[in-house]
Amino acid sequence: MLNIYLSNSFFFINFGKMEKMNYFNKYGFLRVSIASPRLEIANTEYNSEEILRLSAQAKLQGSSVIIFPELSITSYSCADLFFQNTLLNNAIKSLQKIIDYSLTNQILIIVGLPLKVDAKIYNVAAVIGSGELYGFVAKTFLPNYGEFYEKRWFASADELITKQIIFNGKEVPIGNDLIFQDPENPLVRIGVEICEDLWAVKPVSSELALAGANFIANLSASNELIGKKEYRENLVINQSARINGVYAYSSASMWESSTDLVYSGHCIIAENGIKLAESERFALESQLITTDCDIEKVENERNKNSTFQNFKIEKGHRIVSIHLPINNNIELKRFISSTPFVPTDEHSKNSIFQEIFNLQSTALARRLSHTKLNRLVIGISGGLDSTLALLVCVETLKKLKLTTKNILAVSMPGFGTTKRTKNNAKLLAEAFEVECREISIVDSTRSHFNDINYDENNITVTYENAQARRRTHILMDLANDNGGIVVGTGDLSEIALGWNTYNADHISMYNVNSSIPKTLVRNLIDWYANSKCEMEVRNILFDVMNTPISPELLPNIEGETINQETEKIIGSYVLHDFFLYHFVRNNFTTEKIKYLAMTAFKDKFDEDEITNTLEIFIKRFFNNQFKRSCFTDGVKVGSVSLSPRGDWRMPSDANYNEWI
Repeated sequence: MLNIYLSNSFFFINFGKMEKMNYFNKYGFLRVSIASPRLEIANTEYNSEEILRLSAQAKLQGSSVIIFPELSITSYSCADLFFQNTLLNNAIKSLQKIIDYSLTNQILIIVGLPLKVDAKIYNVAAVIGSGELYGFVAKTFLPNYGEFYEKRWFASADELITKQIIFNGKEVPIGNDLIFQDPENPLVRIGVEICEDLWAVKPVSSELALAGANFIANLSASNELIGKKEYRENLVINQSARINGVYAYSSASMWESSTDLVYSGHCIIAENGIKLAESERFALESQLITTDCDIEKVENERNKNSTFQNFKIEKGHRIVSIHLPINNNIELKRFISSTPFVPTDEHSKNSIFQEIFNLQSTALARRLSHTKLNRLVIGISGGLDSTLALLVCVETLKKLKLTTKNILAVSMPGFGTTKRTKNNAKLLAEAFEVECREISIVDSTRSHFNDINYDENNITVTYENAQARRRTHILMDLANDNGGIVVGTGDLSEIALGWNTYNADHISMYNVNSSIPKTLVRNLIDWYANSKCEMEVRNILFDVMNTPISPELLPNIEGETINQETEKIIGSYVLHDFFLYHFVRNNFTTEKIKYLAMTAFKDKFDEDEITNTLEIFIKRFFNNQFKRSCFTDGVKVGSVSLSPRGDWRMPSDANYNEWI
């Protein structure tokens, strides 16, 4: 029988005041702890007490799940003591103690121990909660090389004859094909593998993920060698990306160290290829790391991944019903970047920004080479977008070993152009030694107004758009006359909001900024100024960055003050870019986007401003799809793009009411 669970909260949209609520049920977050306990080799009583202490600590932190290392009840380094019934029996007694603890302490505990089944010993993980033993997961791949001798003591999960064992008079499933799921909270599906199962050519977790598991717990005892930390970390992070899921890796502490081997307690939690948390290594005390995993994000990612969806699994898997305790009224324990398009790691910014310029300039060079033309025509306003596009044009011609004189930069002052932006446009053209022309659109636009019998004093959208279309007309004709192509300057944020004029700056012959959002535009210019420019040019670029964002289409008699600031009309671009990322990249509900924004911007924007700007974003995003449906070719740089050909397909007439 197929059971379909629907949570109304995932579809409930409310722009009213925020209240504390069950974050897992509402937004798909699951709080997880990973422990690497201080232990004593072969001392099950001591080890189980430390396991219970850390479980209680994780519960106080609001965790629903805690994961311990491989064979943590006995310790991994027992060697031939695993043959001793004393150790095996004491491990079972300690396991029962943990089961009893879970009856009144609501947290799912995943812990390792040796278990004798049908005259063979298995290295297993026990999944425990609410006073029940839900199942045993047996290790499949047993390392038997170098310092490892596991086949001396253990049998592989593939050798199991039975799929159920009797424990305390109850049937308990055992195997490597178990997926643990709470019928009341079905979004989370937990799979378990043990250490080498991940390091194998075909990891057990890959099969579990294809069978539906979106959260993998790995109980490990991985010793340290030079370079192994980085290899292990890459393995965990890459596997989380490969399975489109959460991967929680718990490894044995330094107290496991014995004879020739040293352990470090290296614990990692990764989600979709991103490391969420990592423990301190070589610590003398027990380690506990806790974070919130976004299970809904994982599911949304899988929905879009056709390779994942279409892959056939080779065997069936068993679903084990569990009770997954969910803690209410907890503050989100997870970093939410307020600028998700901008890298937060200062060490990686340089390489990432250089890569972006490489992508933009390479794409433009390819288009220019294909056309057999050697000139680039670009409108420059002294604003952010045209400045970035000009820098890309400069880098493109460097790549092609052509002079920057092949760039024709056109300044087209209109009714609202200020002296500041006009001057910056001119100074930039001079600084980069490009050909520059100034062509006023005032007289020609007035002539056009006369042609259509329009009153110039009537300041409407017609007044504004006529200027934008006049500029595009000039650029297109100049490109034809000079044997070049028109380089588009409009950025991803403007494309998303439709903050461009149809059949004007909406089109070009190639757009280098089409997947660069406004927040990233500013950061790219800042990086370029500091890394590639002399002080004189740097100061011009800094002034461009400090100029209020404006289309400058409204009358400005004195030419001194910008009287049409975009962000005062539609809201902050920092907010819009945040909404865009989570709406398109993560497919989150508007309610969840608002909650994340409240977390990320708690010290910058109040709830009313976030709410109002989010509503503007949704309405404009839906209403302006028709502009994106016939959009110019443009280079794809990041994971968010709105190209109708490869990334975003949406009906132009879709209704936004369900989203607000």
